[in-house]
Order: sequence, then structure tokens, then C-alpha cells
Amino acid sequence: MDKQTAQNRIDELVELLNHHAYLYYVLDQNEIDDYEYDMLQRELRGLEEQFPELIRKDSPTQRVGGMALSSFEKVEHRVQMGSLQDVFSFDEVRAFFERVASQVSDPEFVVEPKIDGLSVSLMYQDSELTVGSTRGDGFVGEDVTANIKTIRSVPLKLKKELPLIEVRGEVYMPRNAFEKLVEEQEINGEQPFKNPRNAAAGSLRQKNSKVTAKRKLDIFCFNIQQIKGEELTSHKQSLDFIKELGFKTVPDYKKVKTYDEIISCIEEIGKNRFDLPFDIDGVVIKVDSFSQRELLGATAKVPKWAVAYKFPPEEKDTKLLDIEVNVGRTGVLTPVAVFEPIFLAGTSVSRATLHNQDFIIEKNISVGDIITVRKAGDIIPEVLSVSQKLSGDAHFVLPDRCPVCGGSVERIQDEAAIRCTNVECPAQLFRQLVHFASKGAMNIDGLGPQIVRQLLDSGLINGIADLYDLTAEKLLSLEGFKERSADNLIKAIDASKSNSLDRLLFGLGIRNIGAASAKLLCERFGGLDDIISATSEQIAEIDGFGDIMAASVYNAFRDEHLLSLVERLKARGVNTSYSKTRVDNRFEGKTFVLTGTLPTMKRDEAKELIEKYGGKASGSVSKKTSYVLAGEEAGSKLVKAQELGVPVISEEEFLKMME
Repeated sequence: MDKQTAQNRIDELVELLNHHAYLYYVLDQNEIDDYEYDMLQRELRGLEEQFPELIRKDSPTQRVGGMALSSFEKVEHRVQMGSLQDVFSFDEVRAFFERVASQVSDPEFVVEPKIDGLSVSLMYQDSELTVGSTRGDGFVGEDVTANIKTIRSVPLKLKKELPLIEVRGEVYMPRNAFEKLVEEQEINGEQPFKNPRNAAAGSLRQKNSKVTAKRKLDIFCFNIQQIKGEELTSHKQSLDFIKELGFKTVPDYKKVKTYDEIISCIEEIGKNRFDLPFDIDGVVIKVDSFSQRELLGATAKVPKWAVAYKFPPEEKDTKLLDIEVNVGRTGVLTPVAVFEPIFLAGTSVSRATLHNQDFIIEKNISVGDIITVRKAGDIIPEVLSVSQKLSGDAHFVLPDRCPVCGGSVERIQDEAAIRCTNVECPAQLFRQLVHFASKGAMNIDGLGPQIVRQLLDSGLINGIADLYDLTAEKLLSLEGFKERSADNLIKAIDASKSNSLDRLLFGLGIRNIGAASAKLLCERFGGLDDIISATSEQIAEIDGFGDIMAASVYNAFRDEHLLSLVERLKARGVNTSYSKTRVDNRFEGKTFVLTGTLPTMKRDEAKELIEKYGGKASGSVSKKTSYVLAGEEAGSKLVKAQELGVPVISEEEFLKMME
């Protein structure tokens, strides 16, 4: 085939395939079956391989993803990607309506579902997609163009010629795609995403766009940020227009005039929300006229011409069938309500935590009662109250012996938790081992919950120190282990022996001591023997410690079981000394607060760098904060920093400070 003939056929195939993709992914319509579509795409791919110089930017073959990126470039938004004021009651909606009606004449409103996803900008120049970026802090986002292109409902080329248009949309993960992803993650022993929104955010920020392409993301577009070549006067007109351009617009948007019509729309959307194949968390109400929006203006944070009504959590009554008592890693006895299954926020639930004995007493809960349950944030089931006292019994009382090992339990003064005192309790041991091997602690790659359970059930280990007696030969006796996987796990366990002492301290699971406080202990005292010998008063002198934390450390190392474990770990070559890793003092006296998701590093990595250069990482913003290091989806900490005038820096600026 000559080049011109190939060019003509490629153009024909691209137009045909994009037409059918638009019908399928945007309009949910089919004109040809999957096999025909695949054959056309195979023909196109073959021609492009033969004539790579003829590949078009809007070819559907360009959606599959390419080389992995090392980082995301910054994108400065020409038009701020702001947020909306949230309202939670119809009274607040009425107040918004009346305020608008008092300031502009005969206002009309557009009511639309609020998609629960990740906000993005799509920039088109000469009708071709040039940049896809995340919202970031509203002023600066990240370039995720390669990942945006993998979303089939995003047009690579518009249906009408325009010199420039920037459209805002919400990337989301459909519920069926989310369920399949979680199933795969559980099979692979990975930590599953908690909800579709987190899954969408994590998938869109993959460094390798081929991974994003497999996640089946979708998008709804709901706003024009800027445009050249077309005059638009209202929001509904703009939504109709971008639909004509080939965008998948936010569904079921309606123009209304009265307060009653607004409430009717909210109720209708709310009634059907759990039947949708995607998540929504509210309804957006916007003034339709652009000229009236200008008159209404905006505050420093939000426009005055729109609000987002957030749905209250759905509540239902059910019968409490049983109260199970679980034992956690630190020995805490946690009561769990088991009730008749109910359908809440789109899923069936039958269990919810009852927290502790005080919670049960406060709510007067006993088996047989009718309880009211809701999903906090539409995710975590929680018991609100007893709606009918049917049992006739007094409230449930936690047992005075551990339900797993039969050991005694105790309640420490000023604490709500009741704990099993037996540190060798099997329930605690499993969770202790999982925590010990976790990334924040000893970071033993490959030693996840399933392997820990397998090792315990087989009798190969009976405690933490036994991990260091394992051999590849012993592991090969377990189902699922091959020579390579056994060798890799043994290498990971051996490598953990040389970890910094603060990782070991955190891994030991001392109550009230996290990764940061473990490092402070090491900075103050050095080796583990010196920490063990320290008095409670000496520990309490550490900046950031209090009497409770100091008592936790002191009492922990008075326990003969823990001291015995320390000696066994020493005997197996686990590092118990500490070397300060400070590079220099350029950040001395400086306090950093981290917020949002950083482009290339995790927060723990950033904290480690701050401490290496003499600085301090804090969890809250105050006037004493030196810098706020902000990333993607930065929240209230960023807002507070701006209110207090605290300097806000990006990861790029932070890294330059260390050059």
C-alpha cells in the first residue's frame, strides 16, 4: 500500500472508530458489535505500525498509555479551579435562594448531581486536547495528560473547530470497575482502596499510564473555564454546547426558577442516588446567567452564585442479633454489633463497631434491641442509638477474661479501653506481627497478613523473634512458596536487622508511640539500652512528649515479656543502636506542616528529609509554622496557612531548598 492510500484509510478508520467510541462511551449506544470494533482497530494499528509518521494525535490507539513518568509536571491554571460552599439543610438552600433573589431580578438556576470524584481541567487548542491536569490547590495542578487520554469518554479532538476551550470535569470510577479492582487487590494481597473516589484519585495519578488505562476511569464534564471563538451567556447553554462538542456532560441537569423546584430536584436525585452506576455525594445549585454571576461576585474562597447541597447520611433501623468481642494488636477488647442485614448507601451491611464499654453504657445497648445504623461519610457503618428497647436486659457488659486466650483483662485509669494483659495472646500476636513487618515499621517486603497467618498456623513461628530463625527450606514446606519467593522473604527479613532503631521501636507496638515519637526517643537517648534505663521524668522532657507518652514507654520496658523479646532480638543480630542522620542544620528552628499528596514522594519521606536537615514536622498549622508543604488535594491546613499568612511551598520548591 502506498503512503497516500494508507493516509486516506487511516483517516477513515480514525473517524469511524472515534464515532463508535463516542456512541458507546458517551451516549451508551451501539451500532456495531465489539468484534467489528476490534477488527477495525487492529487494521488501524497495523497501518500505523507500517507508517508511524501518519499516526494522528486523536487516534484511538493513543489511549493505551506509554512510558512511565518519573514525576508530574506542574500546570498553572489560567482560571482558578475553585470550590463551592457546602450546605447541609433545606433551610440553608432557602437562605441561598433568597439571598440571590434579593440581589438579581428573576434568577434562574441549574441543578445537577455532584459527582464524587477528582476534579480535572481539559485544555483544547485548535480543537485538540493539549493538556489534562488535576485541580491541585486550585491555582497549580499536575499534568496528567497521558493518563487523561486513557479515559475513553474524553474526546481527543472536538466535533467543532475552536481556537481554545478549557473544560472542567470530574473523573470517577464506576462502581462495577471499583468492585473488580478491590477484588483484584485482595487477591494480590494489596491494601484495597476504601471507596471509588480514592480509587479514581490513585488511578489518575499513576506514573505509568498503562496502569491507569486498565482502571476503567470515566468522566463527567460540568463547566467551561475559558473559551475563544464562541459567545455563551448561561450555564445551561454552555453544558448543551460542550455536549455538542463531544463531551460527556454531568447527567440530569435541569434549569429551574423557584425554591420548590430546586428542592424537588434535590429530592429526586437523592431518591435515585444509590441506583446510579457511579457515586454522587450531593447536588449543585448554580445561578444560570453569567451576567448575574458577575453581579453576585465571590468571597475569597467561594462564589456567591452557587452552593453544593450535601446529602445527610442514610439511617435505618435493624435488630441487634449479637455482640462479638474482638482483640486487637495492643490487646484492646473491641465490641462489634452483629445485626440483621440492611441496605445502606448502596451496599448491604450487617456489622458495626461499638467502640468500647462507655459507648455501650451511654447508648444503653443490649442484644435484641432495635438499633439505628448509618454509614459515616457513606462508608463506615456506625450505630447511632437504640430506637426500641426490646430485650428487657441491662446494657451489654464486656467479659472480664480475654475471649481469645482466657487471660485477665484490665482498664487503665483515664482510658476507655479494656485490654487483655497477656502479651502472648494469639489475637494480639497476629496483629503485632503484621504491624512489626509493615512499611512504617521494619518494612519486611512480602510479609503481609496472609503470610503471617500461614506462618502462625503452621507453627513455624510463635512470636516476633522467631521470624529471624526462619530459613528458605522451612518456607518451602508451606503451600504457595517457591524457591524464589522463599529466598526473597528471607532476604527481606535479614535486611530488616540493619534498620534504624526508631523503626524497631515503632515495630514493637508500644502504646501511644508512633513513628515520629520513636525517632524523638532515639534522638534523645541513642541506643535501646539507654531508652530502657531512662526514667519517666527524663522521657517526659522530650519536646513533643507528655506524661502519658512517657509513662507508656517507661511501663512498656518494665514488662518482662517485652524485655525478653528485646534480648531475643539482640541475640539474632537486630540493630538496637542509633546513629543520628542529620546532614546539616539549614532547617534548624523551622517547623513544616505537610498537607495533600506530593507528586514524587510520600509524606514520611518528606518528614525524614526535614529532620535530616534539622527541622521539625508538625501536624497542625499555627502562627509559629515556618512553611506548609502542600500537594494535590490539600485541605483545611492549606486554607489555615493562607489565612495566617504562612508561606506555602510546593515539593519542587522544597527540594530546591536542599540543593
